[in-house]
Amino acid sequence: MEFVLAALLLLLFVFLAMGVRVVKQGFVYTIERLGRFHNAAEPGLHILIPFIDRVGRKINMMEQVLDIPGQEIITADNAMVGVDAVVFFQVLDAGKAAYEVSNLYQAIMALTTTNLRTVMGSMDLDETLSKRDEINARLLSVVDHATSPWGVKITRVEIKDIRPPHDISEAMARQMKAERLKRAEILEAEGDKTSSILRAEGRKQSAILEAEGKREAAYRDAEARERAAEAEAKATQLVSDAIASSGNQAINYFIAQEYTRAFGKFADSPNAKTILFPMEATQLIGSLGGIGELVKGALGTDTQTVNTGTPLPPERPRTSVPRSRDQG
Repeated sequence: MEFVLAALLLLLFVFLAMGVRVVKQGFVYTIERLGRFHNAAEPGLHILIPFIDRVGRKINMMEQVLDIPGQEIITADNAMVGVDAVVFFQVLDAGKAAYEVSNLYQAIMALTTTNLRTVMGSMDLDETLSKRDEINARLLSVVDHATSPWGVKITRVEIKDIRPPHDISEAMARQMKAERLKRAEILEAEGDKTSSILRAEGRKQSAILEAEGKREAAYRDAEARERAAEAEAKATQLVSDAIASSGNQAINYFIAQEYTRAFGKFADSPNAKTILFPMEATQLIGSLGGIGELVKGALGTDTQTVNTGTPLPPERPRTSVPRSRDQG
C-alpha cells in the first residue's frame, strides 16, 4: 500500500515538472496546444498542461548579425566584382518568425543575395565603388519590406568588401596616380603664379618707393640750390654794400684775399715740382692794384689810379725756388 502511494506521488511530481517551463531572457518560446500555435511565452516562469501543451520554437529576440558569403556580381558595364555583405535584423513577432517561414536565416540570406545582385547589377563599376551608401539604403528598403510578413525587422545592411578584377585594380591605381600627379602639377603651377604675382607686386612697390625717393631727393636738392643761391645773393649784396661804403680799399681786400687763396692752391698741387712767384712783396701788391683797377673800370667808377702806397719797381727776373718737399 505504501509502495503504491509513493509511486503515485512520484508520478504526480513528474507530471507537474513536465508542466513547468522557464523562459530565459532574450528569448520567446512558442507554446503549441495539441499541435496548434497557442501563445508566445515571454521570459519567466510558465505552467503548461502536460501532454496537451508543448514548447514549439525557441525564438531569439535579440538583434542578430547574418553574414552574407561572397558573391560574384556582373555590373552594368560587364565588370565582374566580388561582394561581401552583412545583415543586422531583429525578430519582433515570434509567432510569425516561427510559422510564417520555414528557415528564417536561410530565407533572409537568399533574399539579401538576390537583391544585392539586382541592385549592383544595375550600376556600373565606378558607381558600385563610390556609392556604397546608396547600395546599402536600397538593399535595406527592399529586404526590410520583403521580411516584414515574417515578423522580422531589418535594421541595417552593410557592404563589407567590393573586389574588382586584378587588371581593373591596376588600371584604377594608375588612374589615381595620374590624377594625383595632375593635381600636384596644378598646385605647383598655382604656387608659381602666386609667387610671380607677389614678386611683380614687390617690384612695383619698390619702383614706386624709388621714384618717390628720387622725387623727394630732387625736391630737396632744388631747395638746397635755392637756399645756396639766396645765400650767394645775400653775400654779393653784402659785398656790394661794403664796396659802396668803403671804396677801393674793400675791393683791394677781397681781390687780394682771393688771389692769395688761388696762389696757395699752386703750392698744394701734387703735380707741380717748382713754383714761380715774384721776388718782392711789392710785386704782389702791384698785381693786386692792377686787378683793383680792372674791377673799378668794370663797375664804372672814377678812373683813378689805385693807390698801392708804394711805387712799382722795375720788373726783376723770377727765380725758381724748389718746394720744401723737393729739397731733400
